[in-house]
Amino acid sequence: MSFTLHGSGVGGGIAIGQVHLISSARLEVAHYAVAPEQLELEVMRFSTAVDKVRAELQGLRRNVPASAPAELGAFLSLHLMILDDATLSQAPRDLIRSLRCNAEWALVQQMDYLVAQFDKIEDPYLRERKADVVQVVERTLKAMQEQPGRASPAPAHEASLIVVAHDLSPADMMLFKQHQYAGFVTDLGGVTSHTAILARSLDIPAIVGAHTARQMVREGELVIVDGVHGVLIVDPDRMVLEQYKLRQRQIELGRQKLKRIRATPTTTRDGTAVDLHANIELPQDIEQVRESGATGVGLFRSEFLFLNRDDLPGEDEQFEAYRQVAQAMRGLPVTIRTLDLGADKALNGSARGGPNPAMGLRAIRLCLAEPQMFLTQLRAILRASHYGKIRLLIPMLAHAHEIEQALNMIAQAKQFLHEQNEPFDPGIEIGGMIEVPAAALSLGVFVRKLDFLSIGTNDLIQYTLAIDRTDDSVSHLYNPLHPAVLQLIANTIKTGSRMKVPVAVCGEMAGDVALTRLLLGFGLRQFSMHPANLLTIKQQVLKSDLGELAKLSARILRADDPEIARRLLEKLNA
Repeated sequence: MSFTLHGSGVGGGIAIGQVHLISSARLEVAHYAVAPEQLELEVMRFSTAVDKVRAELQGLRRNVPASAPAELGAFLSLHLMILDDATLSQAPRDLIRSLRCNAEWALVQQMDYLVAQFDKIEDPYLRERKADVVQVVERTLKAMQEQPGRASPAPAHEASLIVVAHDLSPADMMLFKQHQYAGFVTDLGGVTSHTAILARSLDIPAIVGAHTARQMVREGELVIVDGVHGVLIVDPDRMVLEQYKLRQRQIELGRQKLKRIRATPTTTRDGTAVDLHANIELPQDIEQVRESGATGVGLFRSEFLFLNRDDLPGEDEQFEAYRQVAQAMRGLPVTIRTLDLGADKALNGSARGGPNPAMGLRAIRLCLAEPQMFLTQLRAILRASHYGKIRLLIPMLAHAHEIEQALNMIAQAKQFLHEQNEPFDPGIEIGGMIEVPAAALSLGVFVRKLDFLSIGTNDLIQYTLAIDRTDDSVSHLYNPLHPAVLQLIANTIKTGSRMKVPVAVCGEMAGDVALTRLLLGFGLRQFSMHPANLLTIKQQVLKSDLGELAKLSARILRADDPEIARRLLEKLNA
Protein backbone atom coordinates (compact mmCIF):
# COMPACT_ATOMS: atom_id res chain seq x y z
CA MET A 1 0.00 0.00 0.00
CA SER A 2 1.38 3.36 -1.04
CA PHE A 3 1.54 6.25 1.45
CA THR A 4 3.44 9.51 1.97
CA LEU A 5 5.41 10.92 4.91
CA HIS A 6 6.55 14.51 5.26
CA GLY A 7 9.66 16.05 6.79
CA SER A 8 12.22 18.70 5.89
CA GLY A 9 14.25 18.28 2.74
CA VAL A 10 17.94 18.91 3.44
CA GLY A 11 19.62 17.45 0.39
CA GLY A 12 18.63 18.44 -3.11
CA GLY A 13 17.44 16.06 -5.76
CA ILE A 14 15.47 12.83 -5.84
CA ALA A 15 16.53 9.33 -4.82
CA ILE A 16 14.68 6.12 -5.66
CA GLY A 17 15.67 2.89 -3.97
CA GLN A 18 15.12 0.20 -1.36
CA VAL A 19 14.90 0.93 2.38
CA HIS A 20 17.87 -0.03 4.55
CA LEU A 21 16.92 0.30 8.24
CA ILE A 22 19.79 1.08 10.60
CA SER A 23 20.29 1.83 14.27
CA SER A 24 21.91 4.97 15.55
CA ALA A 25 24.61 2.96 17.35
CA ARG A 26 26.79 2.00 14.41
CA LEU A 27 26.10 2.97 10.80
CA GLU A 28 27.92 -0.08 9.47
CA VAL A 29 25.72 -2.65 11.28
CA ALA A 30 23.97 -4.68 8.59
CA HIS A 31 20.84 -6.81 8.86
CA TYR A 32 20.96 -10.15 7.09
CA ALA A 33 19.49 -13.64 7.36
CA VAL A 34 21.43 -16.54 8.88
CA ALA A 35 20.95 -20.06 7.55
CA PRO A 36 19.22 -22.40 10.03
CA GLU A 37 22.28 -24.65 10.30
CA GLN A 38 24.43 -21.60 11.17
CA LEU A 39 22.23 -20.20 13.97
CA GLU A 40 24.05 -21.83 16.89
CA LEU A 41 27.39 -20.70 15.49
CA GLU A 42 25.99 -17.16 15.32
CA VAL A 43 24.85 -17.42 18.96
CA MET A 44 28.33 -18.64 19.89
CA ARG A 45 29.88 -15.68 18.02
CA PHE A 46 27.75 -13.33 20.11
CA SER A 47 28.58 -15.15 23.36
CA THR A 48 32.31 -15.03 22.60
CA ALA A 49 32.15 -11.26 22.07
CA VAL A 50 30.26 -10.73 25.35
CA ASP A 51 32.80 -12.88 27.23
CA LYS A 52 35.66 -10.90 25.69
CA VAL A 53 34.15 -7.54 26.68
CA ARG A 54 33.41 -8.79 30.19
CA ALA A 55 37.04 -9.89 30.58
CA GLU A 56 38.27 -6.53 29.28
CA LEU A 57 36.11 -4.56 31.72
CA GLN A 58 37.04 -6.79 34.66
CA GLY A 59 40.74 -6.41 33.79
CA LEU A 60 40.41 -2.64 33.59
CA ARG A 61 38.63 -2.56 36.96
CA ARG A 62 41.34 -4.69 38.60
CA ASN A 63 44.05 -2.39 37.30
CA VAL A 64 42.53 0.94 38.34
CA PRO A 65 45.39 2.86 40.05
CA ALA A 66 44.92 3.65 43.72
CA SER A 67 45.32 7.34 42.89
CA ALA A 68 42.46 7.27 40.36
CA PRO A 69 39.13 8.89 41.22
CA ALA A 70 36.59 6.56 42.81
CA GLU A 71 34.22 7.32 39.94
CA LEU A 72 36.43 5.36 37.51
CA GLY A 73 35.89 2.05 39.30
CA ALA A 74 32.18 2.79 39.62
CA PHE A 75 32.01 3.58 35.89
CA LEU A 76 33.54 0.21 34.98
CA SER A 77 31.22 -1.61 37.41
CA LEU A 78 28.24 0.10 35.81
CA HIS A 79 29.33 -1.06 32.36
CA LEU A 80 29.71 -4.62 33.64
CA MET A 81 26.18 -4.48 35.09
CA ILE A 82 24.80 -3.23 31.78
CA LEU A 83 26.65 -5.95 29.86
CA ASP A 84 25.30 -8.69 32.14
CA ASP A 85 21.73 -7.43 32.05
CA ALA A 86 19.55 -10.08 30.39
CA THR A 87 18.24 -7.50 27.88
CA LEU A 88 21.71 -7.29 26.33
CA SER A 89 23.31 -10.62 27.27
CA GLN A 90 20.42 -13.09 26.80
CA ALA A 91 17.68 -11.49 24.66
CA PRO A 92 19.88 -11.12 21.53
CA ARG A 93 20.49 -14.90 21.59
CA ASP A 94 16.73 -15.45 21.52
CA LEU A 95 16.34 -12.99 18.63
CA ILE A 96 19.08 -14.71 16.63
CA ARG A 97 17.26 -18.02 16.95
CA SER A 98 13.69 -16.78 16.47
CA LEU A 99 14.31 -14.25 13.68
CA ARG A 100 17.27 -16.08 12.12
CA CYS A 101 19.22 -12.82 12.03
CA ASN A 102 22.85 -11.85 12.52
CA ALA A 103 24.17 -11.17 16.03
CA GLU A 104 25.06 -7.48 15.46
CA TRP A 105 21.55 -6.59 14.36
CA ALA A 106 19.96 -8.53 17.24
CA LEU A 107 22.14 -6.70 19.77
CA VAL A 108 21.35 -3.30 18.31
CA GLN A 109 17.59 -4.00 18.43
CA GLN A 110 17.91 -4.64 22.17
CA MET A 111 20.00 -1.51 22.59
CA ASP A 112 17.29 0.54 20.90
CA TYR A 113 14.73 -0.94 23.29
CA LEU A 114 16.84 -0.09 26.34
CA VAL A 115 17.59 3.44 25.15
CA ALA A 116 13.86 4.03 24.66
CA GLN A 117 13.25 2.96 28.27
CA PHE A 118 15.90 5.39 29.53
CA ASP A 119 14.31 8.21 27.52
CA LYS A 120 11.15 7.79 29.62
CA ILE A 121 13.00 8.39 32.92
CA GLU A 122 12.32 11.82 34.42
CA ASP A 123 15.56 12.12 36.40
CA PRO A 124 18.08 13.77 34.01
CA TYR A 125 21.12 12.01 35.49
CA LEU A 126 19.58 8.56 35.12
CA ARG A 127 18.23 9.43 31.68
CA GLU A 128 21.75 10.25 30.46
CA ARG A 129 22.94 6.77 31.44
CA LYS A 130 21.64 5.63 28.08
CA ALA A 131 25.02 6.82 26.76
CA ASP A 132 26.62 4.05 28.85
CA VAL A 133 24.32 1.48 27.23
CA VAL A 134 25.41 2.65 23.77
CA GLN A 135 29.09 2.52 24.77
CA VAL A 136 28.78 -1.06 26.05
CA VAL A 137 26.99 -2.11 22.86
CA GLU A 138 29.59 -0.48 20.65
CA ARG A 139 32.37 -2.20 22.58
CA THR A 140 30.62 -5.54 21.99
CA LEU A 141 30.08 -4.78 18.30
CA LYS A 142 33.76 -4.00 17.96
CA ALA A 143 34.62 -7.33 19.62
CA MET A 144 32.45 -9.15 17.06
CA GLN A 145 34.07 -7.32 14.17
CA GLU A 146 37.53 -8.33 15.40
CA GLN A 147 36.67 -12.03 15.48
CA PRO A 148 38.46 -14.22 12.92
CA GLY A 149 36.41 -16.15 10.44
CA ARG A 150 33.11 -15.15 8.90
CA ALA A 151 32.72 -11.38 8.47
CA SER A 152 29.39 -9.61 8.50
CA PRO A 153 28.43 -8.84 4.89
CA ALA A 154 27.86 -5.21 4.00
CA PRO A 155 24.58 -4.30 2.36
CA ALA A 156 24.73 -5.07 -1.34
CA HIS A 157 24.14 -2.43 -4.02
CA GLU A 158 24.59 0.57 -1.74
CA ALA A 159 23.91 2.99 -4.58
CA SER A 160 20.28 1.82 -4.65
CA LEU A 161 19.73 1.90 -0.87
CA ILE A 162 17.88 4.56 1.17
CA VAL A 163 19.07 4.60 4.78
CA VAL A 164 16.23 5.14 7.26
CA ALA A 165 17.08 5.79 10.92
CA HIS A 166 15.49 7.29 14.00
CA ASP A 167 18.42 9.67 14.34
CA LEU A 168 21.98 10.07 13.09
CA SER A 169 24.74 11.94 14.90
CA PRO A 170 27.37 13.97 13.03
CA ALA A 171 29.78 11.12 13.78
CA ASP A 172 27.36 8.68 12.12
CA MET A 173 27.10 11.01 9.15
CA MET A 174 30.86 11.01 8.71
CA LEU A 175 30.64 7.26 8.15
CA PHE A 176 28.41 8.02 5.15
CA LYS A 177 31.54 9.25 3.40
CA GLN A 178 32.72 5.63 3.34
CA HIS A 179 29.54 4.50 1.57
CA GLN A 180 27.64 5.30 -1.61
CA TYR A 181 24.05 5.32 -0.38
CA ALA A 182 21.42 6.93 -2.58
CA GLY A 183 19.82 8.97 0.22
CA PHE A 184 18.68 8.94 3.81
CA VAL A 185 15.71 9.73 6.03
CA THR A 186 15.62 10.36 9.81
CA ASP A 187 12.76 10.74 12.26
CA LEU A 188 14.54 13.53 14.15
CA GLY A 189 16.57 16.59 13.21
CA GLY A 190 16.17 20.19 12.12
CA VAL A 191 17.08 21.74 8.79
CA THR A 192 20.25 23.36 10.17
CA SER A 193 21.38 20.62 12.54
CA HIS A 194 24.93 19.42 11.96
CA THR A 195 23.48 16.18 10.61
CA ALA A 196 21.53 18.12 7.98
CA ILE A 197 24.56 20.24 7.13
CA LEU A 198 26.65 17.13 6.55
CA ALA A 199 23.87 15.66 4.42
CA ARG A 200 24.17 18.64 2.09
CA SER A 201 27.91 18.16 1.90
CA LEU A 202 27.31 14.60 0.65
CA ASP A 203 25.11 16.04 -2.11
CA ILE A 204 22.51 13.28 -1.79
CA PRO A 205 18.72 13.58 -1.38
CA ALA A 206 17.78 13.53 2.30
CA ILE A 207 14.89 14.23 4.67
CA VAL A 208 15.05 14.95 8.42
CA GLY A 209 12.20 15.32 10.92
CA ALA A 210 10.04 12.62 9.30
CA HIS A 211 8.90 11.54 12.82
CA THR A 212 7.59 8.00 12.21
CA ALA A 213 9.54 6.89 9.14
CA ARG A 214 11.66 4.34 11.05
CA GLN A 215 8.49 2.67 12.37
CA MET A 216 6.41 2.89 9.21
CA VAL A 217 8.74 1.50 6.54
CA ARG A 218 10.11 -2.02 6.13
CA GLU A 219 13.52 -3.31 5.09
CA GLY A 220 13.79 -3.57 1.31
CA GLU A 221 10.63 -1.56 0.60
CA LEU A 222 10.73 0.69 -2.49
CA VAL A 223 10.66 4.41 -1.62
CA ILE A 224 11.14 7.80 -3.26
CA VAL A 225 13.03 10.51 -1.35
CA ASP A 226 12.15 13.98 -2.61
CA GLY A 227 14.89 16.07 -1.01
CA VAL A 228 13.54 19.25 -2.58
CA HIS A 229 10.09 19.15 -0.99
CA GLY A 230 10.81 16.90 2.00
CA VAL A 231 8.46 14.12 0.88
CA LEU A 232 8.97 10.38 1.36
CA ILE A 233 6.76 8.23 -0.87
CA VAL A 234 6.53 4.60 0.22
CA ASP A 235 5.65 1.85 -2.28
CA PRO A 236 4.81 4.31 -5.12
CA ASP A 237 2.50 3.23 -7.94
CA ARG A 238 3.84 2.96 -11.50
CA MET A 239 2.66 6.40 -12.65
CA VAL A 240 4.19 8.25 -9.66
CA LEU A 241 7.42 6.29 -10.08
CA GLU A 242 7.72 7.28 -13.74
CA GLN A 243 7.01 10.94 -12.94
CA TYR A 244 9.81 11.00 -10.37
CA LYS A 245 12.23 9.22 -12.68
CA LEU A 246 11.59 11.96 -15.24
CA ARG A 247 12.18 14.69 -12.62
CA GLN A 248 15.35 12.87 -11.55
CA ARG A 249 16.68 13.03 -15.13
CA GLN A 250 15.76 16.72 -15.42
CA ILE A 251 17.62 17.59 -12.21
CA GLU A 252 20.72 15.74 -13.40
CA LEU A 253 20.57 17.52 -16.77
CA GLY A 254 20.43 20.87 -14.93
CA ARG A 255 23.51 19.93 -12.89
CA GLN A 256 25.43 19.02 -16.03
CA LYS A 257 24.57 22.37 -17.62
CA LEU A 258 25.83 24.25 -14.54
CA LYS A 259 29.27 22.68 -15.00
CA ARG A 260 29.75 24.90 -18.07
CA ILE A 261 30.33 27.95 -15.82
CA ARG A 262 32.87 26.22 -13.57
CA ALA A 263 35.86 28.14 -14.97
CA THR A 264 33.99 31.43 -15.46
CA PRO A 265 35.31 34.24 -13.19
CA THR A 266 32.73 35.02 -10.48
CA THR A 267 31.75 38.64 -11.10
CA THR A 268 28.46 40.49 -11.00
CA ARG A 269 27.01 41.99 -14.18
CA ASP A 270 28.49 45.36 -13.23
CA GLY A 271 31.98 43.87 -12.82
CA THR A 272 32.38 43.34 -9.06
CA ALA A 273 34.43 40.26 -8.16
CA VAL A 274 33.00 37.83 -5.58
CA ASP A 275 34.91 35.02 -3.86
CA LEU A 276 33.15 31.67 -3.63
CA HIS A 277 34.88 29.33 -1.18
CA ALA A 278 33.95 25.81 -0.07
CA ASN A 279 33.32 24.17 3.31
CA ILE A 280 34.92 20.77 4.04
CA GLU A 281 35.03 18.23 6.87
CA LEU A 282 37.94 15.98 5.88
CA PRO A 283 40.94 16.14 3.52
CA GLN A 284 39.30 13.75 1.05
CA ASP A 285 36.65 16.41 0.38
CA ILE A 286 39.22 18.45 -1.56
CA GLU A 287 38.54 16.68 -4.85
CA GLN A 288 34.94 17.89 -4.74
CA VAL A 289 36.17 21.41 -3.90
CA ARG A 290 38.42 21.53 -6.94
CA GLU A 291 35.72 20.14 -9.21
CA SER A 292 33.38 22.92 -8.07
CA GLY A 293 35.79 25.68 -9.11
CA ALA A 294 35.97 27.17 -5.60
CA THR A 295 38.66 29.82 -5.12
CA GLY A 296 39.54 28.58 -1.64
CA VAL A 297 38.42 26.63 1.42
CA GLY A 298 36.45 29.03 3.58
CA LEU A 299 35.80 26.56 6.41
CA PHE A 300 37.71 23.39 7.25
CA ARG A 301 35.73 21.90 10.16
CA SER A 302 38.74 20.36 11.88
CA GLU A 303 36.74 18.68 14.67
CA PHE A 304 35.68 15.94 12.26
CA LEU A 305 39.24 14.58 12.41
CA PHE A 306 38.44 13.77 16.07
CA LEU A 307 35.18 11.83 15.58
CA ASN A 308 34.61 8.05 15.29
CA ARG A 309 37.78 7.16 17.17
CA ASP A 310 38.77 6.25 20.72
CA ASP A 311 41.85 8.47 20.89
CA LEU A 312 42.82 12.04 20.02
CA PRO A 313 44.72 12.62 16.78
CA GLY A 314 48.31 13.62 17.58
CA GLU A 315 50.13 16.68 16.31
CA ASP A 316 51.78 14.86 13.39
CA GLU A 317 48.52 13.27 12.25
CA GLN A 318 46.74 16.62 12.29
CA PHE A 319 49.67 18.31 10.57
CA GLU A 320 49.57 15.80 7.71
CA ALA A 321 45.82 16.37 7.23
CA TYR A 322 46.17 20.16 7.17
CA ARG A 323 49.24 20.04 4.94
CA GLN A 324 47.46 17.72 2.50
CA VAL A 325 44.63 20.24 2.07
CA ALA A 326 46.96 23.25 1.82
CA GLN A 327 49.10 21.61 -0.87
CA ALA A 328 46.07 20.35 -2.81
CA MET A 329 44.69 23.92 -3.02
CA ARG A 330 47.92 25.11 -4.68
CA GLY A 331 48.25 28.50 -3.06
CA LEU A 332 44.54 29.26 -2.72
CA PRO A 333 43.44 30.20 0.83
CA VAL A 334 42.51 27.45 3.29
CA THR A 335 40.69 28.61 6.44
CA ILE A 336 41.00 26.04 9.23
CA ARG A 337 38.55 26.44 12.08
CA THR A 338 39.95 25.31 15.41
CA LEU A 339 38.04 22.60 17.27
CA ASP A 340 34.30 23.16 17.55
CA LEU A 341 33.65 20.08 19.66
CA GLY A 342 30.72 19.98 22.04
CA ALA A 343 26.95 20.16 21.57
CA ASP A 344 26.07 17.32 19.11
CA LYS A 345 29.70 16.68 18.11
CA ALA A 346 31.25 14.76 20.99
CA LEU A 347 34.34 12.62 21.31
CA ASN A 348 33.83 8.87 21.73
CA GLY A 349 33.16 8.07 25.37
CA SER A 350 32.36 11.64 26.39
CA ALA A 351 28.88 12.58 27.51
CA ARG A 352 27.07 15.64 26.20
CA GLY A 353 28.30 18.58 28.21
CA GLY A 354 25.82 20.01 30.66
CA PRO A 355 22.05 20.39 30.52
CA ASN A 356 22.23 22.59 27.39
CA PRO A 357 25.26 21.46 25.36
CA ALA A 358 24.79 24.05 22.59
CA MET A 359 25.43 26.76 25.16
CA GLY A 360 27.89 24.89 27.35
CA LEU A 361 31.56 23.93 27.21
CA ARG A 362 32.10 23.84 23.46
CA ALA A 363 34.32 25.34 20.74
CA ILE A 364 36.80 27.95 22.08
CA ARG A 365 35.50 27.46 25.62
CA LEU A 366 36.46 23.80 25.52
CA CYS A 367 39.82 24.58 23.89
CA LEU A 368 40.73 27.10 26.57
CA ALA A 369 39.70 24.59 29.24
CA GLU A 370 41.92 21.94 27.60
CA PRO A 371 45.06 23.95 26.73
CA GLN A 372 47.26 20.98 25.82
CA MET A 373 44.74 19.71 23.28
CA PHE A 374 44.43 23.25 21.87
CA LEU A 375 48.19 23.84 21.71
CA THR A 376 48.66 20.52 19.91
CA GLN A 377 46.21 21.61 17.23
CA LEU A 378 47.66 25.11 16.95
CA ARG A 379 51.17 23.74 16.43
CA ALA A 380 49.87 21.37 13.73
CA ILE A 381 48.07 24.20 11.90
CA LEU A 382 51.10 26.50 12.13
CA ARG A 383 53.43 23.81 10.80
CA ALA A 384 51.09 23.22 7.86
CA SER A 385 51.03 26.96 7.10
CA HIS A 386 54.54 26.57 5.65
CA TYR A 387 53.03 24.54 2.78
CA GLY A 388 50.23 26.82 1.62
CA LYS A 389 48.08 29.86 2.35
CA ILE A 390 46.48 28.79 5.63
CA ARG A 391 44.30 31.05 7.77
CA LEU A 392 43.26 30.20 11.33
CA LEU A 393 39.64 30.72 12.46
CA ILE A 394 38.47 30.66 16.09
CA PRO A 395 34.81 29.64 16.72
CA MET A 396 32.20 30.91 19.18
CA LEU A 397 34.07 33.95 20.48
CA ALA A 398 31.95 36.21 22.67
CA HIS A 399 34.34 37.95 25.09
CA ALA A 400 37.45 40.09 24.71
CA HIS A 401 39.33 37.86 27.17
CA GLU A 402 38.64 34.81 24.93
CA ILE A 403 40.28 36.61 22.03
CA GLU A 404 43.26 37.58 24.20
CA GLN A 405 43.67 34.05 25.60
CA ALA A 406 43.44 32.49 22.14
CA LEU A 407 46.00 34.93 20.71
CA ASN A 408 48.31 34.25 23.64
CA MET A 409 48.13 30.51 23.03
CA ILE A 410 48.84 31.01 19.34
CA ALA A 411 51.90 33.06 20.37
CA GLN A 412 52.98 30.20 22.67
CA ALA A 413 52.66 27.70 19.83
CA LYS A 414 54.69 29.97 17.54
CA GLN A 415 57.41 30.38 20.17
CA PHE A 416 57.65 26.61 20.66
CA LEU A 417 58.01 25.98 16.91
CA HIS A 418 60.56 28.78 16.62
CA GLU A 419 62.67 27.16 19.35
CA GLN A 420 62.39 23.81 17.57
CA ASN A 421 63.43 25.40 14.23
CA GLU A 422 60.13 24.25 12.70
CA PRO A 423 59.16 26.42 9.70
CA PHE A 424 55.75 28.15 9.73
CA ASP A 425 54.12 31.30 8.38
CA PRO A 426 54.77 33.93 11.08
CA GLY A 427 52.19 36.23 9.49
CA ILE A 428 49.36 33.68 9.42
CA GLU A 429 46.01 35.48 9.48
CA ILE A 430 43.85 34.95 12.57
CA GLY A 431 40.09 35.33 12.31
CA GLY A 432 37.05 34.97 14.53
CA MET A 433 33.59 33.58 13.95
CA ILE A 434 30.63 35.85 14.53
CA GLU A 435 27.99 33.37 15.68
CA VAL A 436 27.08 34.68 19.14
CA PRO A 437 24.89 37.82 19.25
CA ALA A 438 27.22 39.33 21.86
CA ALA A 439 30.03 39.23 19.29
CA ALA A 440 27.89 40.81 16.57
CA LEU A 441 26.88 43.61 18.96
CA SER A 442 30.43 44.37 20.14
CA LEU A 443 32.50 44.22 16.97
CA GLY A 444 35.02 46.84 18.07
CA VAL A 445 37.37 44.45 19.83
CA PHE A 446 37.03 41.91 17.00
CA VAL A 447 38.04 44.29 14.20
CA ARG A 448 40.91 45.67 16.29
CA LYS A 449 42.40 42.32 17.29
CA LEU A 450 41.63 40.02 14.33
CA ASP A 451 42.54 39.93 10.64
CA PHE A 452 39.18 38.72 9.30
CA LEU A 453 35.69 37.70 10.40
CA SER A 454 33.41 34.86 9.33
CA ILE A 455 29.70 34.89 10.10
CA GLY A 456 28.36 31.48 11.17
CA THR A 457 24.71 32.07 10.40
CA ASN A 458 23.47 28.71 11.73
CA ASP A 459 24.42 29.38 15.33
CA LEU A 460 23.86 33.12 15.04
CA ILE A 461 20.21 32.50 14.14
CA GLN A 462 19.89 29.79 16.80
CA TYR A 463 21.21 32.00 19.59
CA THR A 464 19.46 35.18 18.43
CA LEU A 465 16.03 33.53 18.24
CA ALA A 466 16.57 31.12 21.20
CA ILE A 467 15.81 28.10 19.00
CA ASP A 468 17.55 24.73 19.26
CA ARG A 469 18.37 24.07 15.61
CA THR A 470 18.54 20.31 16.21
CA ASP A 471 14.91 20.23 17.43
CA ASP A 472 12.40 19.80 14.60
CA SER A 473 9.52 20.71 16.96
CA VAL A 474 10.64 24.36 16.85
CA SER A 475 12.26 24.36 13.41
CA HIS A 476 9.38 26.38 11.97
CA LEU A 477 10.55 29.30 14.14
CA TYR A 478 14.07 29.21 12.66
CA ASN A 479 13.95 32.12 10.22
CA PRO A 480 16.98 33.81 8.60
CA LEU A 481 14.69 36.69 7.55
CA HIS A 482 13.89 37.69 11.13
CA PRO A 483 14.72 41.42 11.36
CA ALA A 484 17.08 40.90 14.32
CA VAL A 485 19.09 38.34 12.38
CA LEU A 486 19.32 40.51 9.26
CA GLN A 487 20.37 43.53 11.30
CA LEU A 488 23.21 41.60 12.96
CA ILE A 489 24.47 40.22 9.64
CA ALA A 490 24.23 43.48 7.72
CA ASN A 491 25.88 45.46 10.51
CA THR A 492 28.78 42.98 10.74
CA ILE A 493 29.40 43.21 6.98
CA LYS A 494 29.15 47.02 7.04
CA THR A 495 31.48 47.36 10.05
CA GLY A 496 34.05 45.06 8.49
CA SER A 497 33.97 47.04 5.25
CA ARG A 498 34.37 50.35 7.09
CA MET A 499 37.31 49.05 9.15
CA LYS A 500 38.83 47.23 6.14
CA VAL A 501 38.51 43.82 7.85
CA PRO A 502 37.30 41.14 5.38
CA VAL A 503 34.00 39.47 6.28
CA ALA A 504 32.73 36.14 4.95
CA VAL A 505 29.56 34.15 5.53
CA CYS A 506 30.23 30.43 6.01
CA GLY A 507 26.87 29.26 7.41
CA GLU A 508 23.97 27.72 5.51
CA MET A 509 22.76 31.14 4.35
CA ALA A 510 25.82 31.35 2.10
CA GLY A 511 24.65 28.32 0.12
CA ASP A 512 20.99 29.34 -0.09
CA VAL A 513 20.45 30.72 -3.59
CA ALA A 514 17.33 32.58 -2.45
CA LEU A 515 19.51 34.73 -0.17
CA THR A 516 22.48 35.32 -2.49
CA ARG A 517 21.30 38.65 -3.89
CA LEU A 518 20.26 39.92 -0.47
CA LEU A 519 23.73 39.22 0.96
CA LEU A 520 25.33 40.86 -2.08
CA GLY A 521 23.10 43.88 -1.46
CA PHE A 522 24.34 44.00 2.15
CA GLY A 523 27.89 44.25 0.79
CA LEU A 524 29.06 40.65 1.18
CA ARG A 525 31.86 39.71 -1.21
CA GLN A 526 32.95 36.33 0.15
CA PHE A 527 30.68 33.29 0.48
CA SER A 528 31.68 29.84 1.73
CA MET A 529 29.39 26.85 1.23
CA HIS A 530 29.25 23.16 0.45
CA PRO A 531 30.87 22.47 -2.92
CA ALA A 532 27.60 20.99 -4.19
CA ASN A 533 25.93 24.43 -3.92
CA LEU A 534 28.73 26.52 -5.40
CA LEU A 535 27.80 26.55 -9.09
CA THR A 536 24.16 27.40 -8.32
CA ILE A 537 25.33 30.37 -6.24
CA LYS A 538 27.81 31.38 -8.96
CA GLN A 539 25.04 31.42 -11.55
CA GLN A 540 23.02 33.79 -9.33
CA VAL A 541 26.04 36.09 -8.83
CA LEU A 542 26.69 36.24 -12.58
CA LYS A 543 23.08 37.37 -13.17
CA SER A 544 23.12 40.06 -10.44
CA ASP A 545 23.64 43.80 -10.78
CA LEU A 546 24.72 45.44 -7.51
CA GLY A 547 23.22 48.78 -8.48
CA GLU A 548 19.80 47.15 -8.72
CA LEU A 549 20.20 45.20 -5.47
CA ALA A 550 21.22 47.90 -2.99
CA LYS A 551 17.92 49.79 -2.79
CA LEU A 552 15.65 46.76 -2.36
CA SER A 553 18.09 45.10 0.07
CA ALA A 554 17.90 48.24 2.22
CA ARG A 555 14.08 47.98 2.19
CA ILE A 556 14.26 44.35 3.33
CA LEU A 557 16.59 45.39 6.14
CA ARG A 558 14.06 47.98 7.34
CA ALA A 559 11.17 45.48 7.35
CA ASP A 560 9.99 44.68 10.87
CA ASP A 561 8.01 41.59 9.83
CA PRO A 562 9.67 38.45 8.37
CA GLU A 563 6.66 37.92 6.09
CA ILE A 564 7.11 41.40 4.56
CA ALA A 565 10.83 40.64 4.18
CA ARG A 566 9.97 37.38 2.40
CA ARG A 567 7.70 39.13 -0.11
CA LEU A 568 10.36 41.77 -0.79
CA LEU A 569 12.94 39.01 -1.21
CA GLU A 570 10.78 37.37 -3.87
CA LYS A 571 10.72 40.71 -5.69
CA LEU A 572 14.50 41.01 -5.34
CA ASN A 573 14.95 37.56 -6.93
CA ALA A 574 12.39 38.06 -9.69
